[in-house]
Amino acid sequence: MRIDLFVTCLNDALFPRTGMAMVRLLGRLGHTVRFNEAQTCCGQMHFNTGYQQEALSLIRKFVRDFQDAEVIVAPSGSCVAFVRDLYPKAAGWAGDDALLAQVTELGTRTFELSEFLVRVLGVTDVGAYYPHRVTYHPTCHAARLLRVGDAPLQLLANVRGLTLVPLAASDQCCGFGGTFSVKNPETSTAMLADKVQNVMATLAEVCTAGDNSCLMHIGGGLGRLQSGVGVVHLAEILAGAEPIDAEVLATARVGAEGLV
Repeated sequence: MRIDLFVTCLNDALFPRTGMAMVRLLGRLGHTVRFNEAQTCCGQMHFNTGYQQEALSLIRKFVRDFQDAEVIVAPSGSCVAFVRDLYPKAAGWAGDDALLAQVTELGTRTFELSEFLVRVLGVTDVGAYYPHRVTYHPTCHAARLLRVGDAPLQLLANVRGLTLVPLAASDQCCGFGGTFSVKNPETSTAMLADKVQNVMATLAEVCTAGDNSCLMHIGGGLGRLQSGVGVVHLAEILAGAEPIDAEVLATARVGAEGLV
């Protein structure tokens, strides 16, 4: 299958390793990954801040950039939820019937990474290796709008070497919410304090999630407390491969040399 990577502007600018991890992961599963360098922001920041009219130009650009994609996969439940849920609403409010038809159809081909792996490909074991104690934070848009359910947990449960520990009150928002954290810093900080306390109580080495926006927020809280707990996107964990045994590697080299 040819997969178009919708890397999202946040990942492209701040967390490029997540996009590269997706390419390694999907390639290991036998798929061709295409990255359209013309892609930019999906318009979520603009739309949620009250610039709905201005966001329409970015929505139309997204349609042009991905109109010929067989399937679109992103490492962000937040951005995928915006495409699937709010693109049609934005087009409807603008009275643009042609755009409404385009974004409605495009939404059927756009997926968050974990739901694509589990529900579209039917894969729960991606052959990953990650020898760490990990807890998982379900992000709001992925859980509530996309309803990815336990798809991320199924994937993590099959990662070799990984110890998955439950997170108390996992369904509670971390307090980021994009511009919510900017407009309501006191409330956001209080919500973050609860989330960080629960993460630290797991004694996990790593907190993972399907959105780097939330991990950026949680990671900031953990870092300020010098907790020693890291944050890693789900894609980067799933892209991890088990190291090859030294003896096997040596044998492989001898075999390769014998063919030369």
